Amino acid sequence: MLSTAAAHADSCNKSREYLLGGLAGDLEMAPQTYDGLFKICVATATMSNVQDAFILKDGGIAVIPKQDTIPATAATLSRFCDANPRATLRFLSKKDLAVAKSMPQIVRLSSTGATSCKQIKGLT
Repeated sequence: MLSTAAAHADSCNKSREYLLGGLAGDLEMAPQTYDGLFKICVATATMSNVQDAFILKDGGIAVIPKQDTIPATAATLSRFCDANPRATLRFLSKKDLAVAKSMPQIVRLSSTGATSCKQIKGLT
């Protein structure tokens, strides 16, 4: 079980290291914010429908779903938003992955097209 959790955290850790290592250019948030996002990313990576998870430069969490169906996506989004009501989850499509083939390209993807949990839950 421990090695499974470590494997899930690998992309979260690599995306955080890339961002905080200065390789992504100017950060959009304080470095401490990315540490908080790392915790959210690791927890998200262990969700049943998540194949892999990443921290995005703009503060969103991106995931590669195991099943790209409406019920599976809705269940994952619901669970994510219950745990992280002020966060944003972006599901990476096959088209996204065809364009963003490396860690630098993935972390630079925008989460602005994804509906935030604040909007879904009606928080202000």
